[in-house]
Amino acid sequence: MAKFTVTFNEKECKGCELCVVSCPKKIIALNMEITNDAGYSPASIKDMDSCIGCASCARMCPDCVITIVKND
Repeated sequence: MAKFTVTFNEKECKGCELCVVSCPKKIIALNMEITNDAGYSPASIKDMDSCIGCASCARMCPDCVITIVKND
């Protein structure tokens, strides 16, 4: 089980990629397979097991669509 679970509110994500560039582990990417109602491809985690829970992505998100939970 991954140490952290990172979720994105896909309906609200604008695909600005600020989270992508801020991630020190480079495990966030836009999910080009889907688009939300606004026409944007939302961000998603490519490798949850590699997340270190630093919250850089959440701090950079201008729309607060990222949630990070520590798994026990």
